[in-house]
Amino acid sequence: MAPFTSQELRKGFSSFATGVTVITCLDTQNHPHGITISSFNTVSLEPPLILWSLKKHSRLMPNFEVGHKQLIHVLERSQEAMAMHFATVKENQFVNIPHQIAASGLTQIEGCIAYYECETVSVHTGGDHNIIVAKVLNLKHDPEGQPLIFAHSKFVGLDFT
Repeated sequence: MAPFTSQELRKGFSSFATGVTVITCLDTQNHPHGITISSFNTVSLEPPLILWSLKKHSRLMPNFEVGHKQLIHVLERSQEAMAMHFATVKENQFVNIPHQIAASGLTQIEGCIAYYECETVSVHTGGDHNIIVAKVLNLKHDPEGQPLIFAHSKFVGLDFT
């Protein structure tokens, strides 16, 4: 096979459809932050583990180190604007975003089809990203919900009927 460019690799990766999540956390001053992630994956049922990845040099990385909690939101098909909103880190991210504070103290965005409250158990280097492995502590999901999907560099939905 011929060598490929990073742009060609990105296009190739886009052929793999993924769900879209927003992950919320708290910083050391208990300020909430959120970030859109499509690199979410299940790892294990026993113990209940998931993984996701974040750029190594993200300013949010310290909030996801071992022992830190996060709330993973699986976005609903109609939440494309929410995905785009959290795709860039900005101040006061939750203004005009329907949310509540969960029992854990983490910010919970309303209207998602699944929520996984997790705690980071390990962080591994993977190229220019860190792979975060987290234990699921609590979950809530809507079995009838329609997930937002990302494929070929655009948002799509699935029809389960």
